[in-house]
Amino acid sequence: MKLWLAHTKAELLALLRTPGFLIPTMLFPSMFFLMFAAPNLPSTAAANFATGSFMTFAVFTVTFFQFGVGTANERENPWSSFVRTLPASPLYRNAAKVTTAAVLALLAALVLVLASAASTPLDLPLARWPRIFLALAAGGVMMGMLGTALAYLVTPKAALPLANLIYLPLAFMGGMWMPPELLPKIVQEISPYLPSRQWMELVWPAVSGGSWDAGHWLAVAGFTVAFAALAGWAQRRDEAVR
Repeated sequence: MKLWLAHTKAELLALLRTPGFLIPTMLFPSMFFLMFAAPNLPSTAAANFATGSFMTFAVFTVTFFQFGVGTANERENPWSSFVRTLPASPLYRNAAKVTTAAVLALLAALVLVLASAASTPLDLPLARWPRIFLALAAGGVMMGMLGTALAYLVTPKAALPLANLIYLPLAFMGGMWMPPELLPKIVQEISPYLPSRQWMELVWPAVSGGSWDAGHWLAVAGFTVAFAALAGWAQRRDEAVR
């Protein structure tokens, strides 16, 4: 427990010392929402739907970049290289990363909800929030695994531009910025096969109070396992080289 808390504290302090990464990552989804979504949400149903979509976008932003770009940058950090040589189990370091990402994702989602509550007729009953958090957490783990895989597959300098090339299309084509029926026709045909769209299919019913389709849970679980396997293989390869 003490090692986990110590690593978590170190992770949080490291992020606080890099506000140029932390602040944009936390605030960008809410700014995007206020500029492009909030002015076009006249009804409660539309506000609830868009808020759920952009909360997902906020969690995606934090988890993908925290595990992707953050982990990639650590690979060229001498201190991180030294810590990896210590006899302590990597479990504590990994648990600290997960905890830090969860805290930041929760804060980013909270900022988004506050922005929506202040600018739209948002009305999400308290009873729906446990399912919303569960859906957000499931997809956050999946995207964290994808980010980790990217971090170990490419060089640290290439991580940020490649992360953006993955992040923006997945968000757009997955339906995080607009309802899927408003997407271009060709994108509508591709969208159901993307991990981001399968994630949205968990969030939307949670927001509306509808029932879940087990197929979407299986799809998210399948993507998560595949990304985790790829991340594990890439990490082992990187450690062998080092």
